Amino acid sequence: MRIIQYREALREAMSEEMRRDSNILLMGEEVAEYNGAYKVSQGMLDEFGEKRVIDTPIAELGFAGIGVGIAMNGLRPIVEFMTFNFSLVAIDQIINSAAKLYQMSGGQFNIPIVFRGPTGSAGQLGAQHSQAFENWYANCPGLKVVVPSNPYDAKGLLKTAIRDNDPVIFMESEQMYGDKGEVPEEEYLIPIGKADIKKSGTDITIVSFGKIMKVALSAAAELEKENISAEVIDLRSVRPIDYNTVIKSVKKTNRLIILEEAWPLASISTEISYMVQKNAFDYLDAPIRRITTADTPLGYAPTFVAAFLPSIEKVVRIAKEITYA
Repeated sequence: MRIIQYREALREAMSEEMRRDSNILLMGEEVAEYNGAYKVSQGMLDEFGEKRVIDTPIAELGFAGIGVGIAMNGLRPIVEFMTFNFSLVAIDQIINSAAKLYQMSGGQFNIPIVFRGPTGSAGQLGAQHSQAFENWYANCPGLKVVVPSNPYDAKGLLKTAIRDNDPVIFMESEQMYGDKGEVPEEEYLIPIGKADIKKSGTDITIVSFGKIMKVALSAAAELEKENISAEVIDLRSVRPIDYNTVIKSVKKTNRLIILEEAWPLASISTEISYMVQKNAFDYLDAPIRRITTADTPLGYAPTFVAAFLPSIEKVVRIAKEITYA
């Protein structure tokens, strides 16, 4: 095991796969000459050359469409968005082309493409650069949506996504690129659609994914000081969702809190709440609680950012409410 950064784990995943398969390429804004807006692709242009690490114009609809087209014709592109906020410009190519062409062609065209880049807030970036659209893409049949929370998962899941014959939305965070964690020297893959229990517990289940896992794990540590044992589950992907792991945990702990960095209406937490009450209602000793972002665009001031996002304090307070009720 080595300790490496999240960005390095992503780079290793892409580089290893590009060495393995010459049909894989990386394209996006500033991925080549500038080494990536967040330095994820640092050094890749030197190794793979300009035909496989390609700088694009600031034209998300255009280069997403090119990616879908070359995926139809045998290549396996990785398309980087500088932020998924900008992916809205390309959403027609993602939803109406990438997600549907296999079905519309009667299985003649696989679309082995990965759309990756940061999602959600990253400090004081304002309303247009601080949005989380995981639930938007997870709502679309034909897409897989992966949101890893640490370097180990990021590498294993990205390698799996690149090998997948279906389009994969791979969402990161600007605030995680510098995070460090253990990653094996040897090759490994992590299956898409399998949640991971990051911490075992007996009193309450906390479910999250992506960078909000930091909040979940920190809150669990605080709850231990209050003699409340929290089981923390990292979904890792939100399409498909590993409902079974969540339901099994709730049957053990009898309580559930779901955290996510998205607006509350029609969110991933809404879907999980429905599935748990449908399949484990008799095991619940308290109402399911959700902690999402505030139902408003995100303001610029740091006080707004703190109030907008799920926090350790909110999780601890609600956990106490439903544990001691």
